[in-house]
Amino acid sequence: MTADPVAERLAAGAFLLVDKPRGPSSHQVTAWARDLLGVPTAGHAGTLDPNVSGVLWIGVGPALKLLPLVLELPKRYVGVVTFHGPVEPRALAELLEEFTGPIYQTPPVRSAVKRERRVRTIHRLRLLERDGPRAVLDVVCESGTYIRTLAVDLGEALGVGAHLEELRRLATGPFDERAAVPLTGLADARAAWRAGTPGPLLDLLHPLAEVLDEFPTIVVKDAAAAAVAHGAGLAAAGIVSTSRPFARAARVVLRDRAGELVATGLARYGSEEIGGIRHGWVVDSTRVFAEPSRYPALWQRPRSERRGPDPVPPP
Repeated sequence: MTADPVAERLAAGAFLLVDKPRGPSSHQVTAWARDLLGVPTAGHAGTLDPNVSGVLWIGVGPALKLLPLVLELPKRYVGVVTFHGPVEPRALAELLEEFTGPIYQTPPVRSAVKRERRVRTIHRLRLLERDGPRAVLDVVCESGTYIRTLAVDLGEALGVGAHLEELRRLATGPFDERAAVPLTGLADARAAWRAGTPGPLLDLLHPLAEVLDEFPTIVVKDAAAAAVAHGAGLAAAGIVSTSRPFARAARVVLRDRAGELVATGLARYGSEEIGGIRHGWVVDSTRVFAEPSRYPALWQRPRSERRGPDPVPPP
């Protein structure tokens, strides 16, 4: 019997970029996508309010564990801000420049997180057009930025007040709305799959590598992979190579020599510092993907059965 490529992709874990319409909640859209795909569970990253449209990431299978990685990617929005009084063009332009960079934000009252003041980075904030009291803004920002709060803060800074009238998420990281599919398109692709044409649906199911490739990769030795798979962090001696430079606290992906995903983690040191670290972990693993049984716990075996230098045992 010929293997079903869609079933294989779903079992391996996949991401779906849905163009969420205004009206339903992100949870409801995720449930509809889950039912269309015929999988038991699905989850989404980056909740959109019911009245907000745009790119919604949905993960199935092993991709569910990677949804926190998607949350770390920057977001792009286009929003309509309505000011409650007259605003001079020059004053608005200067304010948008002032609000570009790190800013303080307090989550709105109806948010799902604790209302504590926090710093968020606005990478780009530009005016697309003006129509009377309305301004269409293009915003590229750090994940976790509240655009509704940003609109209110702009109005307060100008002394006239403002609110967010409409909002659409255009992109998450490098993945923009051109790659997103409406639910009707997903239903059509599912029907084609059931009819024996898996191509359209397979094109919509993004493999895990598309997200993992957005983060620095560290290739680790087999002994280090064993330690990480059994719950330890990564020591400098266990590193074979890195894909690109990274800073302290960067999210990194750990792979073994065969290219298999072992875990994701947070770097305790930058890539340029790691070579000088002789003791302790250089990466704290945060999510382990490898089955521990794939990597024997080498530090627990008698010395006579081991090959090569002793691995660093976990604390």
